[in-house]
Amino acid sequence: MSAGLQFDIQMRPDFSVLKVNLQPGQKVFAEPSAMVAMSPGLKLQAGLKGGALRSLGRLLGGESMIVNTFTAHQTGGEVLFAPGHLGDTQHYRLTGGSLMLQRGAYMANSEGVEVTGQWQGAKGFFSGEGLVLLKASGFGDLFFNSYGAILEIDVLGDYIVDTGYVVAFEDTLQYQIGVLPGLRSGGFRRLFFSGEGLVCRFAGQGKVWIQTRYVSPFLAWVHPFRPVQKK
Repeated sequence: MSAGLQFDIQMRPDFSVLKVNLQPGQKVFAEPSAMVAMSPGLKLQAGLKGGALRSLGRLLGGESMIVNTFTAHQTGGEVLFAPGHLGDTQHYRLTGGSLMLQRGAYMANSEGVEVTGQWQGAKGFFSGEGLVLLKASGFGDLFFNSYGAILEIDVLGDYIVDTGYVVAFEDTLQYQIGVLPGLRSGGFRRLFFSGEGLVCRFAGQGKVWIQTRYVSPFLAWVHPFRPVQKK
């Protein structure tokens, strides 16, 4: 198992910044454009990670095929990362299991962690979140981000979350996609007027992380206020 990264998550939860302190020879991998600043003692390399298939899997999961690698030289140094939107950053230590991530949630990881896409088939997130989720597995540190703050929920049994608010969940949980039980009998009309979309029903034991905001409702709220050019 790789040694854990020294890190600090600052400015939480609205404008989070991840600071990673690298020892000589240590590496951290991150999505392109996440880097905010870094020490001159670090070397940056951009390229595919894990081969063409894993890189294609990341692309299908809503991330870039390219991964940036930051390596510390003899003096070590620090690097700062930030998500591209307002929100929080969460750390998760992988110890041989896997964590499933929604599209756009991946930020960075240490050595020993592999991130690729996993096809979800018929139970994929049909609400527009994509049929391919990101899967992080191995031994090491993983960092992911949200739109809004992040709530960590311990699931024991059943738990229901709107698909647009799911950020990540442990692979010990099973899930199914559907509508809320009270909306099934009303068909599409009740689903439309309720304002609720599809939900993810988790079962088993494990953790799920949800975000406190969802982009689509925000855009719907902003839309009436946008300037319109008159002819």
